[in-house]
Amino acid sequence: MSEGPIKTKRDGHVLEVTLDRPKANAIDLATSRIMGDTFAAFRDDPELRVCIVTGAGPKFFCPGWDLKAAAGGDAVDGDYGVGGFGGLQELRGLNKPVIAAVNGICCGGGLELALSADIILAADHATFALPEIRSGTVADAATVKLPKRIPYHIAMEMLFTGRWIEVEEAARWGLVNHVYPGASLMEEARALAKHLASGPPLVFSAIKEIVREAEDMTFQDAMNRITKRQFETVDRLYSSEDNREGYTAFAEGRDPVWKGR
Repeated sequence: MSEGPIKTKRDGHVLEVTLDRPKANAIDLATSRIMGDTFAAFRDDPELRVCIVTGAGPKFFCPGWDLKAAAGGDAVDGDYGVGGFGGLQELRGLNKPVIAAVNGICCGGGLELALSADIILAADHATFALPEIRSGTVADAATVKLPKRIPYHIAMEMLFTGRWIEVEEAARWGLVNHVYPGASLMEEARALAKHLASGPPLVFSAIKEIVREAEDMTFQDAMNRITKRQFETVDRLYSSEDNREGYTAFAEGRDPVWKGR
């Protein structure tokens, strides 16, 4: 377990990343840079397959930007480090599953951090908001991402008004995948991470690259790139031991053994 504002824990192929910066787990420039280095190391470690990101304590996941640090001199356009604010939302080539375990208040840049994950699990007391409008600024990453994740009109209402929504409403709009009692949130997140870690890492990698790159393509252009093996991850998958193992295991009536190569 590492020390400082970002604590990490490895369990087999799973990495847990905990934002632990009392009192509210807000992110300043220095913390963002540590987060970027942490997620980049996860991306580049061939032994790690799945990441869980959460906040310390039962009250706050993350409220986003540390306004006290900003008042003390942290520039809003300062050096956030690799991956941009919070280390995830602009991190290139992250082709592994990331689970956000939202354990409490999740707002502003904290919601943007959660939106950068692939799956969002939430405690039954979690709440969500984009209050930047009240500070006369824009929730930049959320303005790009949120209208693509939930109904447009709901996203625009959140962005225009900064209103808070309870976890039940977040689940209704599809902002979160599952809601659990706070006491069991991490248990559920670890169970899901373990399940994903037992799956085919090269397939997950291809899925993430296709989803990310296809966002700016027509359907046919994306399909052509897949079938012609023009995505690096797809080409690697179709040339891999794992790809052959999948067919062989099916033919032999056994569970496949994924090696990630």
